[in-house]
This record gives sequence, C-alpha cells and structure tokens, in this order.
Amino acid sequence: MMSQVPASNADQQCNLRAVVHLAATLESLKSQTNLLVASISTEDQGHFTPDQECQVLSLLIVYWQSRNALLELVTSLHKDEELYGPEGERTFLIAFAAALVLVDAARFLRETVEGRPIVKRKLNEPNMEFGIPARVYDTVQKSLTSNRHAWHLYHAIDYYRQHEGHLLSRVEQDPALQPLMDIIQRLKHRLDVSLSQFAGVQLRSRISQVTEGLRDKILGRAIYGLQKLGGIAVANRYVKRGHAPGLPPDILEQFRQLLRPGDVIATRKEYALTNYFLPGYWPHVAVYLGTEKETEELGLSQQPSFRQHQLPGMVPERERRFVLESMKDGVLVRSLASPFASDSISILRPRIDLPAIGQSLVRGLEHAGKSYDFSFDFSRSDQLVCTEVVYRSYDGIGQMKFSLVKRAGRMTLSGNDLVEMALNGPCLDVAAVYAPMFHPSLCTGQEAISLVRRCLDGKAAEG
Repeated sequence: MMSQVPASNADQQCNLRAVVHLAATLESLKSQTNLLVASISTEDQGHFTPDQECQVLSLLIVYWQSRNALLELVTSLHKDEELYGPEGERTFLIAFAAALVLVDAARFLRETVEGRPIVKRKLNEPNMEFGIPARVYDTVQKSLTSNRHAWHLYHAIDYYRQHEGHLLSRVEQDPALQPLMDIIQRLKHRLDVSLSQFAGVQLRSRISQVTEGLRDKILGRAIYGLQKLGGIAVANRYVKRGHAPGLPPDILEQFRQLLRPGDVIATRKEYALTNYFLPGYWPHVAVYLGTEKETEELGLSQQPSFRQHQLPGMVPERERRFVLESMKDGVLVRSLASPFASDSISILRPRIDLPAIGQSLVRGLEHAGKSYDFSFDFSRSDQLVCTEVVYRSYDGIGQMKFSLVKRAGRMTLSGNDLVEMALNGPCLDVAAVYAPMFHPSLCTGQEAISLVRRCLDGKAAEG
C-alpha cells in the first residue's frame, strides 16, 4: 500500500531529487563540453567534423532538456501553502538551488563560447528533428544578462543573504536538504547581484515599492522572483499561464475500465516545457503495473524494488493503481495519477499473454530507483529515459522486438516511435486514445487508429 504522505511533501521530495540529479548531470556536461572544445582549434579549423557535429548535438540536447526540466520545476511552485506556509523555506531552497544551476550552466556556456565563433554558430543552429529553433543560445544568454533578469533575482539573493544562518540550521535539522545546500554553497557566487548593477532610478524605485508592499511575504517574493526568471528565459510559445494538464472525469473513468497490466501509456501535456527538444507528438510514456490486486496476482508487489522505490503520496483507495515511470526525479513506482495528469493519452497494448506480461514487468522493476537519463543514451542502463523503461522491460520477450532509431549520433527510442510501432508492427496494438486537440471523445478500435494517425500528422480538428 502506498504511504500516506501529504501530496505537497511528496512533490517536494520529487523536486529535491530532480534538482540534485540535474545539478550532477550539468556538471558532467560541463566536463564533456570542455573536452570537446579543447579538441577544436578556432584558428586552424573552420568547421566541425562529422563526429564533432554529433557530439555537439548530443551535448545540446542534454543541456536544453535539463534546462527545461529545471525551469518547469521552478515555475510549478505556485501554491500559497508552499510559498508562505511551514514548508516555504524548503520550497525556497529547492527553487534557489535550481536557479543557481540554471544560471551557472548558462554562464559556463557563455564563458566557453567566448572567442570561439564556430562553436557559437553551432549552438545557434536550428534542428528540426528535435524542435530546436534558430538562435536559441543567443535568446537564453540575452535573458540572463538583462536588467529584468537581475531584478527578478534580487529578492531571492537578498532573502538568502539575510537568512543564510537560519537556513543552515534548518538543514542541520533536516539532513535531506544537505545536497541542496551543497549546491547553493558551491554556486552562490554566480548570483552575486547588488543594487548597483540595476540600471536607472525607475527600476530602483520599483524594487523599493514592491519590497515595502510585500515586507511580510518576502519569502514568497523571493520564490516569485525565481519563477519570473523562468518566465523570462523561455519563449512565450513554450508556456501558457494557468494551464493545468488533466483529463475530464468521464474520460478518467473510461481509461480506468480499459487499462490492463503491461499497457504502455503514451502521454502529452500541452504547453509543457519538457515537450520541447523531444521529437514527435507523444513525448512521454509510462508502463501500467495494475491495481493493488493485479500487482499481487502478478507477483509485482512482492518485488523488493516495488516497495523500496514507491513514490509516497496521499492516494485515494480507487487510485491505488500503479505505473513504472521515469521522470526527472528518476525511475519510480508511482500512482496512475502521474500519467493521468496529461491532456492527451494513448494506450498501447503488448501482444503477449499475461504470464509474459508479468515476466516483463518484473524485469522492468529491476530498474526502479535509477536516475533519469537526459542524454537519451540506450547504450547504458544505469540511467533510463522514459521510453527505455519500456524497451528494457519488453525487448526480447515473446515476439516483442524494438527497433532503435539513430538520433544525434546514438540509438534511441521516442514516444512517437512506440506509437508508430503500434500502428505498423507486430509488437503493440493501439487500444484507446484521447486527444482533445483532434477529437472530443475517447476512441477505441479503428477510430483510435485513425485518431493516432491524425496526431502523428499534426492535423487538428477544424472548428
């Protein structure tokens, strides 16, 4: 049975793990970038070799995906009880550490690219396959050197400076926060912003007025500033303020009735930052494990990894249905509510019998607890992207065989690839689809196949 932990605490645990993992990912990326740049002579070489082209694109994908995950995390912190309640300081440490990682990575790129025009041109090139627009590097750098950027960071920096001693004592009381404090102590010099750096008396006046008006909510103002940083650092087309992904109650109930253990759940959240720089309409997948009864019958709930890597949270009785899902905080056993927090869902059903399904799911659970793989590298299994959970659960069992696709110099498998396999291959069937941008109802059978094709083609419903 899933632990009864308040949802806000569970969300904070997810965010904490994600920030720590993303910080480590971007530190590794910096080391790889230094090695690559050192191999390029800006004087003798006016172009990239094919191998260097692949390396640069691979590093860029890791950077943009990691950055989008951090931005999405910071902008998701919007509930008053999280900002002003007893957990506000914990929320601030998560957001502040995330902002430091974001700024450090962007400034590292600027410092590395300085004096290397060939590298800068490459970072600004578009890539249609991964949805990377032209001049995205310049856009990010401009946002991080603007006065608006400094203005929105000011309150967070000021709050930390005034309360550093108290926050350090808070960490002593809650050792789980220590990795966040380690990040902050290592990178806080990256946000060394003072009032003297702000341009113009008018801007100083704005700071004074807002600070005076929110003196009793300075922590909330600090977190708001970090969120505004995220808003500045992405194009407006990437987000829609106030949009909360979710399915209508009747659609939820229909999916509950349709789902079977082993189903692959392909999902899409509209306006989500993490959609971008991923190929195709269906960017994310999860593997459905079943209800409490079904996981017991298949022997899943007896697996040590099922209990050990189960994400805690307040889960109603009817929602005690489980998925194995890799997200930015890692590969975990989660409630079905996780993939259900989406706007569009497609159910892909493996063409194998129930004993083989059980065998596949047990094999998949062996990977629970591993980190998310922002490099999308299927040659390693110590970190897994969401589609790799499906691949490592099913590939080679019965007639289940997955063909990997070469992207950015490495073999990968996208959510779209899995959906196309369900349309054209012998491994999966399209069992049900709900995609309200294309059709108002949940579809099954031939209608579901037609709807999936429309999603892949990008032909939305008229009117």
